[in-house]
Amino acid sequence: MPRTRSLAWSELKIGVLAVAALVLAIMIVIAVGGQGGLPWNRYSLKTKFPNVLGLKSGAVVRVAGVDVGKVTEVEFVGAEVQITLQVKEENKVRITDHSRATIGSLSLLGEPIIEISPSAEGVQLKDGDFLIGAKPPGQLADVAENATHTLEEATAIIKDIRAGKGTVGKLFTDEEMYKEINQLVTSTQAVATSINKGSGSLGMLIKDPAAYRQANAALANLQEITRRISAGEGSLGKLLKDDALAKSISSASTNLDQVTGRLSRGEGSAGKLLTDRELYDRFNSVAGRIDKLTTDLEQGQGSAGQLLHDKQLYENMNGAASELKALIGDIRKDPKKYLNVRVSIF
Repeated sequence: MPRTRSLAWSELKIGVLAVAALVLAIMIVIAVGGQGGLPWNRYSLKTKFPNVLGLKSGAVVRVAGVDVGKVTEVEFVGAEVQITLQVKEENKVRITDHSRATIGSLSLLGEPIIEISPSAEGVQLKDGDFLIGAKPPGQLADVAENATHTLEEATAIIKDIRAGKGTVGKLFTDEEMYKEINQLVTSTQAVATSINKGSGSLGMLIKDPAAYRQANAALANLQEITRRISAGEGSLGKLLKDDALAKSISSASTNLDQVTGRLSRGEGSAGKLLTDRELYDRFNSVAGRIDKLTTDLEQGQGSAGQLLHDKQLYENMNGAASELKALIGDIRKDPKKYLNVRVSIF
């Protein structure tokens, strides 16, 4: 009996050692080959996406392209998909509230993975915190959608062109516009031919050396004028360069400002004329009287008015003037007849 117990205990020890070795081997394999490391060296994070593009539990989690964990759970939360990640504890310093999670790919057509952008700023995320998910740029679905949209727009443009809409459509379908463009091209060719032959002003400028020399001389004169102006020579140059002239113009402007200010304040005769209401009323009254006087004259009122409008009075005055003129002529011819002076001396 004692020998049988010793054999059973030996077998039991062998079984325990085998199980312990198996567990140790499994832990070593997990520690060496697994993305998440040992369970006590990991912490969990959560993120959300409207579309996970076929992401499954067990997918790789990377930080800056380095495997740091794996996806442990994918589930719906409302209209979005919530993903639970297991990440190595040593990456806490690299994953903060400034980091973003995106869905990447192991290769161009490989299975989806989670990419986390590292950040040295912000607050480190703790176990169970949410990591903000971002839409990755350049997804194949987005490229296909943009290509489809572009093809639809191109198809619509081609339809419009075929229907004769727009300038290009009219160019393809309107016979009259085609003729006009053809005429324009023909005219342009004729102008180019004339220029090449030296016809016209532009042709002579290109072909005639004398015209070229004159144009060159004109440019040289213009350069000389601008040089003199820049050097302060001449009236225009002094206007730009002479400080005294600039001060004089500034002084004149100041004086003009002062004059306008005095006029606005009603100082002086001109200022009172602009601002004094009583003086304005007097001028207005005088203008009214002159207007009434001219109206009376036009209506023939008064002596002056009758003189302007009464033809009989005008003829009488004209006759009296003629008789007076004749009398003065007779007196000049024979003064003794009309001037008889007698002097009596006592």
